[in-house]
Amino acid sequence: MSTEIDIERFARHIVLREIGGPGQQALGRARVAIVGAGGLGAPASLYLTAAGVGQITLIDPDTVSLDNLQRQILFRTDDVGESKAGTGAAALRALNPGTQVIAIQTALDADNARELLDGADLILDGCDNFETRFAVNAASRALGIPLVSGAIGRWDGQVSLFNSDADAPCYRCWVPEIPPDAETCARVGVVGALTGVVGSIMALEAIKRICGAGETLDGRILLFDGLSMESRTARLKRDPDCPGCSTGQASGPGRQ
Repeated sequence: MSTEIDIERFARHIVLREIGGPGQQALGRARVAIVGAGGLGAPASLYLTAAGVGQITLIDPDTVSLDNLQRQILFRTDDVGESKAGTGAAALRALNPGTQVIAIQTALDADNARELLDGADLILDGCDNFETRFAVNAASRALGIPLVSGAIGRWDGQVSLFNSDADAPCYRCWVPEIPPDAETCARVGVVGALTGVVGSIMALEAIKRICGAGETLDGRILLFDGLSMESRTARLKRDPDCPGCSTGQASGPGRQ
């Protein structure tokens, strides 16, 4: 990570009042962990690398399959069978050699989440199962690292910022337990372009958080309907009975 700014590469950021030189330097110092290199992690990681984030850690245990290519834009047909984390990291380095990219081909779970995420300034979670989401949320809360969480299914998507500080709601204030009728994209499908919309919003939230620009989705959740092209935001409050952050659960002060 470097505090030197590539003026030509980041010219369109530098002229923005809300980013400028100081914001671009903040991006260059930032360490972002991305859980999942799939439909959401792919566009999010590409835009954060292009934005000049100093270090990106890409965590994904899987290999590229042919049915991934409908939406996972980090990969090409020749990548089928290769590690998502390793192949994705190579694509990100090719996009911006100034970003340090760390590939971790490991399944994140409750046992290793804190170790894998410790040291990050911000976490992006684009995984596809609730067990991993709960593990990421618990580690985010315990380590005091804000969490940008995105999810998609069929034509709908959602994005929020959790654990921005010790008093903020966590992911389990929104989803306290695994829904009994939980759907997966493999079973119900998802339109590929939707993952680009939601993953890009996740990247935008990350850039705003790092640069201190605008109003983030802290305490709110953005709900997007791709069929109607309508979106709305709903307020989230910390649940005093939340299984993830109620009294007695691990928590820590937010840090940027």
